[in-house]
Amino acid sequence: MIDPTPLPTGLEPIVHPASIVDSSATLGEGVRVGPWSIIGPNVVIGEGTHIASNVLIERDTTVGEHCRIHHGAVLGSDPQDLKYEGEHSTLRVGDRTTVREYATVNRGTAASGETVVGSDCLLMAYTHVAHDCILGDHVVLANAANMAGHVVLEDWVIVGGLTPLHQFVHVGTHAFIGGGSRIPQDVPPYCRAAGNPGKLYGLNTVGMERRGFDATVRSALKKAYRLTFASKLNVSQGLEQVEAEVEQIPEVRRFVEFIRGSERGIIQG
Repeated sequence: MIDPTPLPTGLEPIVHPASIVDSSATLGEGVRVGPWSIIGPNVVIGEGTHIASNVLIERDTTVGEHCRIHHGAVLGSDPQDLKYEGEHSTLRVGDRTTVREYATVNRGTAASGETVVGSDCLLMAYTHVAHDCILGDHVVLANAANMAGHVVLEDWVIVGGLTPLHQFVHVGTHAFIGGGSRIPQDVPPYCRAAGNPGKLYGLNTVGMERRGFDATVRSALKKAYRLTFASKLNVSQGLEQVEAEVEQIPEVRRFVEFIRGSERGIIQG
């Protein structure tokens, strides 16, 4: 169990005597390590982070400040990739991120050298983040969402529970993926997707409203979405119309450039 009470800065780390901390690991001020946890070689734990019982942080992993790592989580384990040959690679987790029970996050491979989880993220129970994945800030993975290798989730993405994401999938900022979906291709920013296989279901209007998007921005994105995915035009023609008819605010430009830059192709309605 993690004690939610924050520790004042300046305190020495508190490590339960039943835990093992490698001599090369570094624990910041106010770190707590619960019973039967293992902190492996070259691990760095930032100030104020709480690590519960039976946690394994295997090696070459940096966890930021004021994170919460719950019972049974495994961070920094070897990639589940047949091409992995023991090369040096890392895992980096940002500040104030919560990793719930039995979630697993692997290190990278030679392809990129690292796996990255941003700050202020929530990885719920039984989620899996594979090798070479990149998660931005404020990402939420609901229970048992599973990511294959090389997946990119930009800032503020939410993925519903029991959802697998195919390797190399790219999900744009502020996108929302419904639970129980299967995502084989890219999801544009600001959009909603759901289904097996996943399909687009309009803009993530609720998420954008909650995050303070101006009504004019939401209106411009709605027009851009309609021209691209809900007209008689194909996607390329739709994007040309967006550039011709919609004010080119940063959010619209991001929407257009994401779709044009997609390597796996965009899921559609």
